[in-house]
Amino acid sequence: MHDHMLIAVDGSELADKAAVYAFSLARKLGARVTAVVVTEAWSVLEMAQKAQLGQKHPIESYEDVMAKSAQHVLDRVTGYAAEAGVPCTGVHVRDESPAEAIVAAADERGCDLIVMASHGRRGLNRLLLGSQTARVLALTKTPVLVYR
Repeated sequence: MHDHMLIAVDGSELADKAAVYAFSLARKLGARVTAVVVTEAWSVLEMAQKAQLGQKHPIESYEDVMAKSAQHVLDRVTGYAAEAGVPCTGVHVRDESPAEAIVAAADERGCDLIVMASHGRRGLNRLLLGSQTARVLALTKTPVLVYR
């Protein structure tokens, strides 16, 4: 049925719950898993502001913080995989739009199911912030399991 699942994680509690659920499903299906964390590109305005405030190398600093944060998330998630006895590869995609990077990662790795959490945004927050889950659903032909 599903041989290779992609789990999109962002460090949130709900994404962790979705990952634990996905590893349970993967164990039952005998599937392998790729866990992906996406970090967005730095903001020109934010970096300019940091430089004006005297921070040296604000872009390098941002990239370093994002890499460490992503690795922390992937370490936690691959720990869940080990507990479930499921093979899992962690991937950090840098400087990309989350939805597009998730879809591309699934396509590049031949994943046949994408698992991600729904943050349940409603109303104005959904309009202003958008929904990465809804965007993934719109962009991909791969089945998506949304964990609420």
